[in-house]
Amino acid sequence: MGQRDLEAALPAGADPRRHARVLAQVHEAALTGKALPSRPRPVVDASWQRMRRLGIDPDSRSAAPVLTFEELEGRRRTSGLAEALPTLRGGLISVAEQAAHIMVIVDAGGTVLWRDGSASVRRRADGLGFVEGVGWQEEAVGTNAIGTALVTRRPVQMYAAEHYVRAHHSWTCAAAPLHDPRDGRLLGVVDLSGPASTVHATTLALVDAVTRLAESQLRTTHLTELERLRGFAVPVLAKVGGQAVVADEHGWVAAAAGLAPVDRIALPANLAPGGVWLPAYGHCAVEPVPGGWLIRPTENDAAAPTRVVLDVRSPREPELTVAGAAGTWTHRLSPRHAEMLYVLASHRAGRSASELSSDLFGDAGRTVTVRAEMSRLRRHFGGILGAKPYRFADDVEVLVRRPPSPEAVLPHSLAPAIRG
Repeated sequence: MGQRDLEAALPAGADPRRHARVLAQVHEAALTGKALPSRPRPVVDASWQRMRRLGIDPDSRSAAPVLTFEELEGRRRTSGLAEALPTLRGGLISVAEQAAHIMVIVDAGGTVLWRDGSASVRRRADGLGFVEGVGWQEEAVGTNAIGTALVTRRPVQMYAAEHYVRAHHSWTCAAAPLHDPRDGRLLGVVDLSGPASTVHATTLALVDAVTRLAESQLRTTHLTELERLRGFAVPVLAKVGGQAVVADEHGWVAAAAGLAPVDRIALPANLAPGGVWLPAYGHCAVEPVPGGWLIRPTENDAAAPTRVVLDVRSPREPELTVAGAAGTWTHRLSPRHAEMLYVLASHRAGRSASELSSDLFGDAGRTVTVRAEMSRLRRHFGGILGAKPYRFADDVEVLVRRPPSPEAVLPHSLAPAIRG
C-alpha cells in the first residue's frame, strides 16, 4: 500500500479553540456574503459550494428518515462490509471509547450501518439523529467527514465550523473510504466522531491505517478464494484442451491455458452462459463453474464492438457499456479509469502519456503513473483502446453520458476532467 497524503483539520501547532473561533468567523462570512477573514481548506470550500447549490439549510436540525430494523439488517448483509467489521472494531473501538469518540461505519450510499464506542458520545449523537439506519450523505446533513469522503473518495477530517450545518459545529470527525480490493468498488466509509474538544491530527491517520488494514485482509481472503478456484480450474482446463481461462466472478484469473497470462479480465456486470464479446479475447463461449466462469475464445470475429458509452452521471458508479453484434454489456469503472476514458473520449485523435498526465494531474511529468494505469486499462479493454497515442479505436463510436449539470456532485478525481 502506497503512502497517502493526509490533511488534518487542525494546522500543526494551532490552538484548537482559537482555530475554532476563526472557522466560525469564516463560516458566518461565507453564508452572509461578507469578505472572508481567511479561506477555508479547498476540500471544505468545495463542499460548501456544493451545499449552496443543493440549497442545504445551515440551521437545519432535521435528519433523514431512519430505516426499520429489517431494512437495516438487509443493508448490512448486502453492503460487503461485514467481513471487514472484526478488523475495524479491533482497531478502533477501544480507541474510540478512551478518546470519547464513536466509530461509525456507513455503506456506499451513506447509510449508517454500525455505530459503537463511547456511551456518552452516542447519546450526544442521538440528539443529532446520528444513529444506525440514517443517511449521512452531504446532501442529507451538509458538509461532514463521512459525506465528504463519499464524494472525494479520500480520507477527510472535519472540525467545528467546517461542518456546514451549525448544529454540527461542536463535533470533529475523521473518515476514510473503504474499497473492495476485488473490483475497486467503494464499499463505504469508516469514521471516528467526537466532541470538537477532542480533535487531534493523528485521528485521521489512525482511521486511514485501520481502514487500509481491513482492505488488506479482504484482499488476503480473496486470494485464498482464488487459490481454491485455481485448484479446481487446473484439471478443468486440462480436460477442455485448447485456449481457455477460468476466472472468478470479478474477472480475476485463477488459471489459463494457451493464452497470454493476465491478472484480470473485464467481465460484463450481468454475465450469462453463452456467447459474449470480451475486450481481452474477442468473441468467447462462457460456461459457469463453481466459484467463477470457464471462458473459451472462439473463431467468431463478427462480434467486434461498434459502440461504447461512457456513463459518468452517477457520482459513485461510473460505467462503460460496450455494444456490438454479440450484444451489450456493462462494466463498472473506478473513478480514475473513468476519468482517463473521459479524457480519451474528449480527444479522439489520442493523447500521449505526457498529455494525459497534464490532463489528469496538471503535471506533465507523471508519465510513469499514466502508463501503468493505461496498461491496466488496455489489458481490460484492449479491443477498443489503442496506444501510441492512447486513444479509442477509430472504428468505435464513443458516446459520453454526463451529469445534467457540470456543477453536479462528482467523484473527486473525475470532476476536473469533466468540468475542464
